[in-house]
Amino acid sequence: MFGFDDKLQILADAAKYDVSCSSSGSKRKNNGGIGDSSASGICHTYTEDGRCVSLLKILMTNFCIYDCSFCVSRRSNDVQRAAFSVKEVVELTMNFYRRNYIEGLFLSSGIFKSADYTMERLMLVVKKLRTEERFNGYIHLKAIPGASESLLKEAGLYVDRMSVNLEIPTEAGLKLVAPEKDHQSVREPLTIIKNEIQNVQQDRKTNKKIPLFVPAGQSTQMVIGATPESDFQIMEAANTFYKDYNLKRVYYSGYIPINATDSNLPQIGTAPPLVRENRLYQTDWLLRFYGFSLHEILNSKHQDLDLEIDPKLAWALRNPQFFPIDINTANYNWIIRIPGIGRQSAKKIIQARKYGKLKEHQVQKIGIAYNRAKYFMLCQDTLITAGFHYPEKIRKSILEHNPQSQIKGPNSQLTLF
Repeated sequence: MFGFDDKLQILADAAKYDVSCSSSGSKRKNNGGIGDSSASGICHTYTEDGRCVSLLKILMTNFCIYDCSFCVSRRSNDVQRAAFSVKEVVELTMNFYRRNYIEGLFLSSGIFKSADYTMERLMLVVKKLRTEERFNGYIHLKAIPGASESLLKEAGLYVDRMSVNLEIPTEAGLKLVAPEKDHQSVREPLTIIKNEIQNVQQDRKTNKKIPLFVPAGQSTQMVIGATPESDFQIMEAANTFYKDYNLKRVYYSGYIPINATDSNLPQIGTAPPLVRENRLYQTDWLLRFYGFSLHEILNSKHQDLDLEIDPKLAWALRNPQFFPIDINTANYNWIIRIPGIGRQSAKKIIQARKYGKLKEHQVQKIGIAYNRAKYFMLCQDTLITAGFHYPEKIRKSILEHNPQSQIKGPNSQLTLF
């Protein structure tokens, strides 16, 4: 028998492989209870507006009836197993909150006995937190594929966000490493949650007293690099799920080699493919916020992302006919397509040019990545050269002057402009 601290260490460590714990989008207010999901804090999860929010991130149990090759909690893996009771998770969450360690809870679980048995225990945790402990902090709950509709709907009344992991981007890839699972079992709970969110939103237009249902929306996660999908296939899957289920986020988790005995899995040493993971996130951002279509970035001719340069720069180098763009006359949608200029900088440019034509030194002060942008834009005093017609020379020059474009370590991040 493990002590409580031992169980916490085992189940917190097992939960670290799930990256889909962003707490953005919550609108739950503190109405006299304990906790506040909108408060800022210091920990490991970030909202869309850049705030850092601390979450207790654990599994209910790492026992699992499935044997997915890429998963550390697979039933054939020789690891220490542990399980929390419903009461223990509730007490742990409240104790951590009262000590100001956390501002919310991210709760997932291995599937033990059955989907409904597991989902019921997860639902009881969040129900007790909300109704008995009056906890108003942020809660992200993993929905269990195969669980009954009634359990999913009841759990959704007490949480801010729910997610169901797609696991592997394609059905063929999933069957390769998790033959007991299929994508349809993921689509079903996503559909239930999406429909209920829409129903509640519609009903609340006439009756504001109707309880919120998953107010921060739903998300999913894909493991990247465990199976041989191209980046095009990965983003096709993400694009489809965004459209079909109104997802708030798709998370891309680089495969961590934790199974050296399965020949179906790549043996890639000890490091996950962090550069590829970041390029996928950048592509996701372009599709969601920069007005790009998937086929502009990835298609049958360009199936994989360039690991040396970000996807917006790669698109620009493949399409020199669109450049240079005159920042004094172009609209916002074209300015944000200039490599080195982000959305906020584009808005500042639009605002600043109301007072006169912008010159290069003025644009630099706005905060753009000028060493990239200068090849693709025109200011009032820009001298037009033939350089715009030589993409490979531009690429070489940018790489020489921007060595930070490569990720150097596990804590490095890539910025998209």
